[in-house]
Amino acid sequence: MDDHNRGVPAAPGFAFKPTLTGELTLLRPVTVDDVPALLPMFRDAETSRLTGCYAAHDEVGLRAWYASRGDQDDRLDLAIVERATGRVVGEAVLNEWDPGNESCSFRICSVPGAPGRGLGTEATRLIVGYGFEALGLHRISLEVYAFNPRARHVYEKAGFVAEGVLRGALLWEGERVDAVVMSILAPEWFRHRGRPEPDLSRGPEL
Repeated sequence: MDDHNRGVPAAPGFAFKPTLTGELTLLRPVTVDDVPALLPMFRDAETSRLTGCYAAHDEVGLRAWYASRGDQDDRLDLAIVERATGRVVGEAVLNEWDPGNESCSFRICSVPGAPGRGLGTEATRLIVGYGFEALGLHRISLEVYAFNPRARHVYEKAGFVAEGVLRGALLWEGERVDAVVMSILAPEWFRHRGRPEPDLSRGPEL
């Protein structure tokens, strides 16, 4: 048995939807009632560019999607709530679960105006920590586009490490954009709990 699994209770699995509480944010199961708060995230041109999302989302379709999130047993969709205001400011997701390899993917997205207050960094640490400490995962990975250094900075602050580059992975408005593959492994998480040694040459926390 790996060292990071010793003393960890049996994993509850992805069917269980937790509530995770930090100093700035609270992550809870997302519901259909969160759609009005999340709609600006899907209608913002800059958010679409940074996430490489071409698809158009109407409110009816979004309501059907979020109404079904609680029934999924292979992924975890949590709403990010700013504790100071009670506002839903985004979502954090563990998906593409590979139980055989004890791994999954991670993504996070914020409504316009939410980034820049440390909310994304804390939300990332909360859900990634849950993935390792409660779900017993070994690897959590993501992809971030080269024109989104702000997001990459958040991931690095939470302990994600760049593994390689998918060259020209996205074609956006005639521009070929690289995607950086990043991951964090359980032994790394249990060593620094999402707070690796800071790079003092970088800017303030987002």
